[in-house]
Amino acid sequence: MAKQTILVVDDEKDLLDLIEYNLKKEGFKVLKAEDGEEGIEVAKEHDPDLILLDIMMPKMDGLETVEQIRKDDNLKKIPVIFLTARGDEKTEVEGLNKGGDDYITKPISTIKLISRIKAVLRRFNEKEDSVNCLEVHDLYIDKDRYIVSRNEEEFHLPRKEFELLFFLAGRKGKVLDRQTLLNKVWGDNIYVVDRTVDVHVRKIREKLGDHYIETVKGVGYRFKE
Repeated sequence: MAKQTILVVDDEKDLLDLIEYNLKKEGFKVLKAEDGEEGIEVAKEHDPDLILLDIMMPKMDGLETVEQIRKDDNLKKIPVIFLTARGDEKTEVEGLNKGGDDYITKPISTIKLISRIKAVLRRFNEKEDSVNCLEVHDLYIDKDRYIVSRNEEEFHLPRKEFELLFFLAGRKGKVLDRQTLLNKVWGDNIYVVDRTVDVHVRKIREKLGDHYIETVKGVGYRFKE
């Protein structure tokens, strides 16, 4: 199973390093950013499973950052937890209203922090897992039966081809690099090379046509909007 990726956005370097160390001990992959602007760029590039976000930061504070995340079609589904020294009720309510999924006041023990992160990820994953069918363009992709249909025709794709198609189609319009696709579809603990993605995309195109999945040169692939 692929490691889940946490993006930690905080301008306190010592805290960033401490959180990174403890999350890695729990088996998470960790990305770091020191302000909201950088955090958004990192999120766009790496598609994290969850964002841990401070409020008081230079350039773009956490409240503005979460607003920008929720306005971005490629980022808006990522769960966000605020981890901040601002413990007043007004800021907490504002943070949750702007799109935060949880609000944690510093200081908090590492054990409690990881517990809250896992709880939010569980809620999010349960919601994601409930989506077993996709209708995109003229395709109906049924994850329960591992069948792709178009009009009256059914296509039975091998497991990894199907899972790659389902993952791309579920993020229609979003450019996904090969490493992200390898991690999400094949998993971190399985050694496969970038070329594996290219081969599977080619096979999908041979069966369904080449007008669904677009190659973004030098980056990866995108399911066309």
